[in-house]
Amino acid sequence: MDFLRPTTWEEALAAKADQPEALPVQGGTDVMVEINFDVRRPPALLDLTRVAELREWTVEDGGGCRVGAGVTYTTVIEELGGALPGLAQASRTVGSPQIRNRGTVGGNLGAASPAGDSHPPLLAAGAEIEVESRDRGIRLIPAEEFYLGVKRSALLPDELIRAVRLRAAGGPQYFSKVGTRNAMVIAVCSFAIALHPEDRRVGTGVGSAAPTPLRALEAEEFLRGELDWDAPLDPALARRFGELCAGAASPIDDVRGTAGYRRHAIGVMARRTLAWAWNDHLGRRAA
Repeated sequence: MDFLRPTTWEEALAAKADQPEALPVQGGTDVMVEINFDVRRPPALLDLTRVAELREWTVEDGGGCRVGAGVTYTTVIEELGGALPGLAQASRTVGSPQIRNRGTVGGNLGAASPAGDSHPPLLAAGAEIEVESRDRGIRLIPAEEFYLGVKRSALLPDELIRAVRLRAAGGPQYFSKVGTRNAMVIAVCSFAIALHPEDRRVGTGVGSAAPTPLRALEAEEFLRGELDWDAPLDPALARRFGELCAGAASPIDDVRGTAGYRRHAIGVMARRTLAWAWNDHLGRRAA
């Protein structure tokens, strides 16, 4: 197995173009486990941890955020919690402190696991994935188009994830996760919500309850038509929202939970996160 260690982004793109079968490694928290258990044996590893550009993030005056693919969960928690609260909440649920110090949002995207914790808040926030190849340049992939199947993404063989682009939170955001214990656990299912008051809409993200992370589009459209942004939340509306979110899921039975339990939990998390976010929204208006 070849081990490639570029020090610049240009070197990384060249290495990937010359060896498209090389498997990128960012934090290694997923890839190295699979290699150790002989789940996969790629012909080459492309170690991106020395590419300093990937560890950079920016928040512009206009509210645009760009998070490099090498930004760790710890950095998101400590430095981006104000701009990206949903992603920061999800980052707090990832593994142990050691994993959060190594693991990255870009690596989570590259793995494209349905259970990845960063996916639901990225979907709810309307993120775009910035990818690049040496020969074809940069393209932006909306998060809802990035996931194609279990551990399959829209990345082409010669492309690498460069960054995630999204707007700083314009309203409350929440992330909720159900696991077999409170910490260091893969999600049985997860849910994220983001209120976008400027557009009078609500974004959603459902994790570990379908072959890919997904948005509950019917639930979003329901709230767009029914929410009164100046009034308290109607409990009946919240219940219907939870039902629609649960209906968007297509879960399976596995060792972590049954399909029925996952659907039920998605509905409960959707209702609760909507209530939490709505209370925050009304509190900000009153302040």
